[in-house]
Amino acid sequence: MGKPLRIIVTVLVVIAVIALIGWVLSSNKKKNEAQTAAVAETNSAAIAVTVDTVKRTQLALSFAANGNFMAASEISLAAEKSGRVTRILVDEGSYVTKGQLLVTIKMNQLSVELDNAKASYANALRDKERYENAFATGGVTRQQLDQAILTLKNAEAKVQQAAISIDDANILAPFNGVVNKRHIEPGAVLSPGTALFDIVDVSKLKLQVLVNESQVVLLKKGDNVKIKASVFPDKTFDGVISFIAAKSDESLNFTVELEVKNQGENLLKAGMYGTASFEFPATAPAIAIPRSAFVGSVSSNQVFVLDKDKARIRKVTAGRITGDVVEVLDGLSEGEVIISSGQINLVDGSQVQTVK
Repeated sequence: MGKPLRIIVTVLVVIAVIALIGWVLSSNKKKNEAQTAAVAETNSAAIAVTVDTVKRTQLALSFAANGNFMAASEISLAAEKSGRVTRILVDEGSYVTKGQLLVTIKMNQLSVELDNAKASYANALRDKERYENAFATGGVTRQQLDQAILTLKNAEAKVQQAAISIDDANILAPFNGVVNKRHIEPGAVLSPGTALFDIVDVSKLKLQVLVNESQVVLLKKGDNVKIKASVFPDKTFDGVISFIAAKSDESLNFTVELEVKNQGENLLKAGMYGTASFEFPATAPAIAIPRSAFVGSVSSNQVFVLDKDKARIRKVTAGRITGDVVEVLDGLSEGEVIISSGQINLVDGSQVQTVK
């Protein structure tokens, strides 16, 4: 084979390879275009959703809430004056009654102040009597007599104040309760603010629980509530709602406090765990739908209703919420079909396809 022939063969081979590459590229392009069209067709097709049929449901309004028992009354007694502890008449665990003497404090300075105040009062009383006699004979003016009377009143006030300070040295129980903690020892030197005793009253306790917005509207002060304590599973305690918060916390929960009467020898202790059972009578069945059916949230009051193969937005009025079920007061009829999931991709009139 001559050199010109080899050149011709090489050129033909190169041309064939180029043609083959071009055919492969063209074929791949057609396949990609077909896939793109299929995807586009798929994207323009029906959106997959799940549906529920609207029906009447018995709403379960009763619920339970957990919390911790707290003492109805609790105080940390502190010294108001400086002095030295002379006697302690109660100990930790002692039951005390209102007005009972708990500790005496020796305050020499206060005793001196009371003696001085009494002496000043006695002098002011004698001066007032002398001025009255002198005024009767014209020996002093009315202004001088009035000043003597004012001095006597001021002296009397100082005696009363000194006596009150002395009384403050005798620390009395402010209410009936139990000494939970004693912070002082005999002979201790006190200053104003020194902690003396922690006293708690557990004859009545408070159970504080949190309820959501749909539950708090069912409650009112004075309602009777049954309460259980985790450590006494076989006992039931009577509670009464004593407080309902007027404002929710950041989690949209409302604080509710229940006053609980203790039983027997004060079985319940502050800090124990308790459960309040809020019971409500059965109501007539109402139209209710899953909470997930609402567009965005229940507050939007909008749902999608299935109209053949299209989604239609519908304005409704939401009522009570119990768990994952929401009562619908207006806007839906029994037997209609609503879209319960997949709404995030929908607009009014979107074509949909129901899936299980």
